[in-house]
Amino acid sequence: MKRNNIIQGIFVALLALMIVSCDAIVDEQFLENSTTVEGVELVATQNSANGNTIELSMNTPGVTGYWNYNLGVALTNKVEIVYPIPGTSTFTFVGTLGAEFFEKTIDVTVDVLDTPLEQDWYDLVSDNTSAGKTWVFDGGPDPDGRMWWFMADPGNPWGLWWNAGGDCCPPGDAAGSMTFNLDGAANYIYDDGNGNVTNASFVLDTQNQQLIFNGASILGYDGDRVNPDGIYNIVELTEDKMVLFTPTNNGGTGWTWVFVPAE
Repeated sequence: MKRNNIIQGIFVALLALMIVSCDAIVDEQFLENSTTVEGVELVATQNSANGNTIELSMNTPGVTGYWNYNLGVALTNKVEIVYPIPGTSTFTFVGTLGAEFFEKTIDVTVDVLDTPLEQDWYDLVSDNTSAGKTWVFDGGPDPDGRMWWFMADPGNPWGLWWNAGGDCCPPGDAAGSMTFNLDGAANYIYDDGNGNVTNASFVLDTQNQQLIFNGASILGYDGDRVNPDGIYNIVELTEDKMVLFTPTNNGGTGWTWVFVPAE
């Protein structure tokens, strides 16, 4: 019995020692803010007086994050952009202070587009960026045998599976139009051709070659065909032609849109 008590005592002592040892090696660290939101310095520098080449910079040490400059994001504290939209725009820095996330904005006014834009912008909205440009289907609005709104191979925008618009079944807005302009913002005007007009916005992602519709549908609306997120791959974009494509939809197929400038 005495031996058992000794063994039990040793076991309890070892257990206590293990608990103390574990407590000793636990180094609890707590995240702390390195500054306040008010202490985060955002700076915008332009190439000329209200010119459209803009350097956005977050200058506070210990803060990390990214810039949302409306037409895309830059995963860095500093970025230079050629901004295509005249007027006052708000840019947002999204970051962490250490223990919490935050957003802070800075306003920048562009009065002159003194740095040329990428050609895709001029092809989409014309050289007169404020006036903009209107696009319509390259065919229709009645079935005419041409390929302007059709089901395609999800891996090939020109791989015709069903020529819906050209053969039998054009969309209800086939006589409508899409207008894009940069008059103070990236404006998108959707006209369904039936007396209904919607003012919305768009994003032209020249890097990823995508056109994104916000607040209104692409021309050629069909719930089973359109991309629910409003994102379309740019297959072709020139002064005289625009071809958009979504590789997947509710039917498990691709769908292709072909547009030309309105006369």
